[in-house]
Amino acid sequence: MNPRALAAFAATLLLAACAHRQAVPVDLLIDNATVVDLHDGRLLEHRHIAVRDHRVVAVADAREARRFRAARSVDASGTYAIPGLWDMHVHFGGGEALIEENRDLLPLYVAHGVTTVRDAAGDLSPQVLQWREQVRNGELQGPTIYTSGPKIEGKGSIWPGDLEVANETELRAAFDQLQAMHVDFVKITESALSPQLFKAALAEAERRGMKTSAHVPMSLMLDEVSAAGLDSIEHMGYALKAGSTRERAIADASAAGTLSYRDALVQAADTFDRDTALAAYRKLAARGTAITPTLYGSRVTAYLDQDDHHGDDYLHYIGPGLKATYDWRVQRAAKDDAAAIAARHRVYEKSAALLPLLQEAGVSILAGTDAGFLNSYDYPGIGLHDELREYVRYGLTPLQALQSATLRNAAFLGHDGDSAGIAAGKVADIVLLDRNPLQDIDATRAIRAVVLKGDYLDRDALDAMLATVRARVDAREAGAR
Repeated sequence: MNPRALAAFAATLLLAACAHRQAVPVDLLIDNATVVDLHDGRLLEHRHIAVRDHRVVAVADAREARRFRAARSVDASGTYAIPGLWDMHVHFGGGEALIEENRDLLPLYVAHGVTTVRDAAGDLSPQVLQWREQVRNGELQGPTIYTSGPKIEGKGSIWPGDLEVANETELRAAFDQLQAMHVDFVKITESALSPQLFKAALAEAERRGMKTSAHVPMSLMLDEVSAAGLDSIEHMGYALKAGSTRERAIADASAAGTLSYRDALVQAADTFDRDTALAAYRKLAARGTAITPTLYGSRVTAYLDQDDHHGDDYLHYIGPGLKATYDWRVQRAAKDDAAAIAARHRVYEKSAALLPLLQEAGVSILAGTDAGFLNSYDYPGIGLHDELREYVRYGLTPLQALQSATLRNAAFLGHDGDSAGIAAGKVADIVLLDRNPLQDIDATRAIRAVVLKGDYLDRDALDAMLATVRARVDAREAGAR
């Protein structure tokens, strides 16, 4: 080799060595995916997603991606990358005997692309708080958990595991307990809580800077609880009542005890007015009051006369103890005559049709399922995809539905700065889909892989998670026989 060629060769080696030294080490490089920007629906093709220490380092084009040296690279050609999905209304409960059955729900969420859940209270708060920390510390594989801990309720609540209060002194003590637990928000329900204590609970949460989520007393106007500081309305029936021309009369009759919850919803459906509803919803939006519709679970109950769900394959993933908790809603629905069945169909259809009105008014819609114990055939994991299908069926676009399961939820909990997106600095919770979800919302079910806090779980790994849960359920059912 002549001196000039030798010098050129040496220079090439030196440049290569420098380039190697300057390469940025990452744990994972997802190559050639189409990133779905859920802010505006743009498709960013041929992107390379670099992940290190559980967070996205960069979303780069092919040229920029060359600067990364990955411990693991995966070919994501043909996939659509979306942020991990959030389920903003789940439940863990059924008593201490069902702790293991409830823990087995965590892999069901992950296997279906749900990387974050908001636990809206049950009777296993100590366990849920423990799981929250174990997931956070990498000791337990599961979705990120945000939890309310036990609910605020009145004496004699129908729900298990509540903090029952009879006066404002006890209410403040309950808030002290919740703050000591470091809960992520406060859940308030009204089965036994007086309207006065309900409003006092909102004021106390506001004073302490705590987010609130609630079942709203039918005896109160939705506008007054929004004005009092309620952050999230759980379930669509309360929004239906706010769209009635007779909301005040319904509230007064409910306060007097002459109108049941179910009859109040029927009256609201029969006296619904679009303009009244839009005016009410615009006030909610102006105050930042969100709503978690939990539609699919309501649909299941409303239409049990047409589908009893006994043949659902997903029952193989639900433990026998949890399945037994489904019975109370099933038995209650079985007592309905033809008129009551028609009424519950009517209430559901009218409630589901509110979605585009809420969207038009600017209300933040938070996708949640109500999945867990008690709620019949409303399944953890796959239930969120059922929920999103309902949103599109009743008028939202696929993009709006996806926003409700990602961006809106993170913003509500104050984590939009570091979660629910695919961008530098965000937690690396990502779902790779085989089809474009902006064209067909059911594409969210076509999951090729899930990235859970930077851990890449391919289809085989996800199927193995499902198989493990199914085997545990089979073993429990065999032991129960």
